[in-house]
Amino acid sequence: MSQSMRIGVMPVGVAVFVAVVLLASTTAGCGGSSSGLPSVSAPAAMADGSPNYASSSNWLSIPQMPAKTVDVFYLSDTTYAKATPSSSDIGPIDDAKMQRGAKAKFTTTAAAFETVANIYAPFNRQLDSDYKSTLPISQQLALEAGVPTSDALSAFDYYVKHLNQGRPFILAGHSQGSDLIANILSGYMKQHPDVYKRMVAAYVIGFSITGDYLAQNPHLKFATGPDDLGVIISYNTEAPVMKVTNPVTMPGGVAINPITWGTSEALALAVQGLGGIDVDPQTDMAVVDASGNPVVHRYADAQVNKQRGVVICSTADANALAPGNPAIAAGIYHAFDYPFYFFDLRANAEKRVAKYLQKEGVSDDK
Repeated sequence: MSQSMRIGVMPVGVAVFVAVVLLASTTAGCGGSSSGLPSVSAPAAMADGSPNYASSSNWLSIPQMPAKTVDVFYLSDTTYAKATPSSSDIGPIDDAKMQRGAKAKFTTTAAAFETVANIYAPFNRQLDSDYKSTLPISQQLALEAGVPTSDALSAFDYYVKHLNQGRPFILAGHSQGSDLIANILSGYMKQHPDVYKRMVAAYVIGFSITGDYLAQNPHLKFATGPDDLGVIISYNTEAPVMKVTNPVTMPGGVAINPITWGTSEALALAVQGLGGIDVDPQTDMAVVDASGNPVVHRYADAQVNKQRGVVICSTADANALAPGNPAIAAGIYHAFDYPFYFFDLRANAEKRVAKYLQKEGVSDDK
């Protein structure tokens, strides 16, 4: 698919309506459109400088006419990088490089859900990637619990009140976005059990969900099988032998196998899976065929390692995939958490959605 065809996000395969193609309409209430959709005419910022999610400029992906029974609310990877050393450690929501990066990453992450659900993906202010990598995990979490989480909560609250229309939904994220999803789960969902009841599952990928986190949040539970509902699905992917400490994982992490969808340490061969996708190293976008569909590759096996709290992939070439910097060194497959198991994630989301709709007696009119 050519760049000229990618309006806003335009993920691979089925096109998702995005903020930039929303029709301007008469505003109502707090600057939003009369239909509840964010408007191009709404101010981008609130009086205190925080993002106004009634403005379409603050959304990466938003369906104009949601056609599916279920939604996905997605928060992106870290794509903000300071332009200069004196730039803010937490970037502005309209940072052009951050937004371009989020659009590219969308094609290798959130696009896994595009056949399953209507995808709602806001932009949010992010902690700088290089600065983040210099900090211990505890400091990263503390900073991301501030402005980035505030934006995530504001966007999710807007989504719930103006866009969701009572539909069941999936939460999903990657990396810093998954940390923010974890904060929505521990805070918003605890305070709004009526909303939590509509959550099919939460894909908190590329971020450690620890035993301590689960103990501190007894209203949450980790997935144990392929179709349990209201659960957290999480893993980080590594090579069998690590020469450095993975800076994105935490001790006590819990992981699920993205091929078998179990938590045992049984090895799942690559041929058992449904396949992953290739990522263009120049653009960070999914490699697609002439029709714009991702090219399927069955190259990644998967095995939970409970001691390390991660999923091990032994079939990928660590040196070939190493991006060549000390933050994400050889064997840290952080950028491939979704791409390795792209179609397994899609099929699993479909399975959980089908189970939820059957349980609730809801017809799927896709």
